[in-house]
Amino acid sequence: MDDQTRTELEAAAFRALVHHLMVKRPEVQNIDLMNLGGFCRNCLSRWYQEAAAERGIAMTKDEAREIVYGMPYAEWVALHQTEADADKKAAFDKAFAENVGPKQA
Repeated sequence: MDDQTRTELEAAAFRALVHHLMVKRPEVQNIDLMNLGGFCRNCLSRWYQEAAAERGIAMTKDEAREIVYGMPYAEWVALHQTEADADKKAAFDKAFAENVGPKQA
């Protein structure tokens, strides 16, 4: 497979993942994704932003999140995010530390 085709397939797979999370399964909470998979929608947006930066494209965190969420992040949170219980929050802190790193203030 040539590089262009591979890139196109990877991009299509990424778009399918984002569509699945945002359209087909918006009820799946980021905390659950992080606790089970070690990543969440915010990770996807950070990876997108990092990929843009590697190519010299300036992109804010909010701009990257809007690409992944399909709307401003605050709007998505208001529509879909629910409060997590203490056990989920503790599991999240562990998963975040293991998969992302220390939380930035």
